[in-house]
Amino acid sequence: MSNTDEPTEIRTAPSAVAALPGLSEAQALGLQELLRVSPVADEIARRFQDAGFRLALVGGSVRDALLGRLGNDLDFTTDARPKQVLKLVRGWADAVWDVGIAFGTVGARKDTPDGGSFQIEITTYRSEAYDRTSRKPEVTYGDTIEQDLVRRDFTVNAMAVDLPGRGFVDPHHGLEDLEARVLRTPATPEESFSDDPLRMMRAARFAAQLDFDPAPEVVAAMTAMAERITIVSAERIQAELNKLLLAKHPVKGLRLLVDTGLAGFVLPELPALSLEKDEHHRHKDVYEHSLTVLEQAIALESDGPDLTLRLAALLHDIGKPRTRRFEPDGRVSFHHHEIVGAKMTRKRMRELKYSKDLIDDVSRLVELHLRFHGYGGGEWTDSAVRRYVTDAGPLLERLHRLTRSDCTTRNKKKAAALSRTYDGLEERIAQLRAQEELDAIRPALNGNEIMELLGLKPGPVVGRAYKHLLELRLEHGPMTRDEAVAELKAWWAAQPRA
Repeated sequence: MSNTDEPTEIRTAPSAVAALPGLSEAQALGLQELLRVSPVADEIARRFQDAGFRLALVGGSVRDALLGRLGNDLDFTTDARPKQVLKLVRGWADAVWDVGIAFGTVGARKDTPDGGSFQIEITTYRSEAYDRTSRKPEVTYGDTIEQDLVRRDFTVNAMAVDLPGRGFVDPHHGLEDLEARVLRTPATPEESFSDDPLRMMRAARFAAQLDFDPAPEVVAAMTAMAERITIVSAERIQAELNKLLLAKHPVKGLRLLVDTGLAGFVLPELPALSLEKDEHHRHKDVYEHSLTVLEQAIALESDGPDLTLRLAALLHDIGKPRTRRFEPDGRVSFHHHEIVGAKMTRKRMRELKYSKDLIDDVSRLVELHLRFHGYGGGEWTDSAVRRYVTDAGPLLERLHRLTRSDCTTRNKKKAAALSRTYDGLEERIAQLRAQEELDAIRPALNGNEIMELLGLKPGPVVGRAYKHLLELRLEHGPMTRDEAVAELKAWWAAQPRA
């Protein structure tokens, strides 16, 4: 392969890949990946060729192939117009959808004999730009692949493999940037980010996903144009932020957002943390502490990236700037910052259009993240353990991870003591769970039984009676039905009558 304006033809067989002279590691990996998908890619390419059109594997698919990480999601570009693309894939693909056809994209699924399948997107050569007063891109179609590649976000995503002939198209030297692990734009960064400001967020996302560094001119343009991100819809910003947070190196991407000023427009609570000192961790500000907590939470994940946990770890201390107080003894306190932070978390996530369930879970974790420290030196009563588990509910395992991650002290003795204390809490939870079915704590009487015993109809009084029995259950542990009936009648006798 070479980085010239003309495609370089590559024609080889799987057995010959290792023997080809002069290939870099990236090129060899790319060839192997492309040969793996070639039965499907070549098949669809010949359909387009027979109809008089060009088809090329493009963008992230080529980049990932060269990195040896190409999956079964394949992106193609073509000179065929969307309706012509639909005509060519129907009858060949096992499923076709046209939800993106207004933007020139047709989606398809192609199943393989081995039981696998490829998710395919085919997009007509295009360019798109934002009107400065509109959030909707204006799409125009192009006639050459070179026109299409110059409108791509970064040079590492502006490479293509012409099919079925396997010509490598790299007019913007993306292969060189890929091997240097640098993010540059095919056009000037100012032109690129003006066309689509979300590309500034993508720079941070790719830094997090690929561990690449943006070129100095890219960072400068992001800094100068940060406010331009406000033209982009909250839904698109949220999608990029999620990809960044779920990446392998999210802290790298978050630092880029903060350093360029973008975070001030999409997640302003994050840069605000750098102004505050944490009373427990005076050697670092709350911003650095929060990034460390995020990294430590990631290290505790067991089933892959957890967006709920990562958001909670990042946002757990955002209430500190609003609750900062200077105490007479010289300390800085942040009383009730977990309550304030939970409200701030809910507000920010709503503005970013997150789902209600995710908002509820993340804000609840933020609210509970200090609960462990409120019980003192590890002398946990059974009642305290029950309340801790009940308040966390299905978030208990995440709360365990968040609480452990929140210890960033450099004092090894203190860190070890906190870890031992939390070990003890988890042991107590396990013991009580075995004894009391702790995951399903509820009174011995349900709402229907309460109404029958007291002769009540549905209403708030029934709820108060149930809450009273639940409080007794949390405080004293399991009760028999007879004990619960006696407690209910005693409570009812003490209630004022209208």
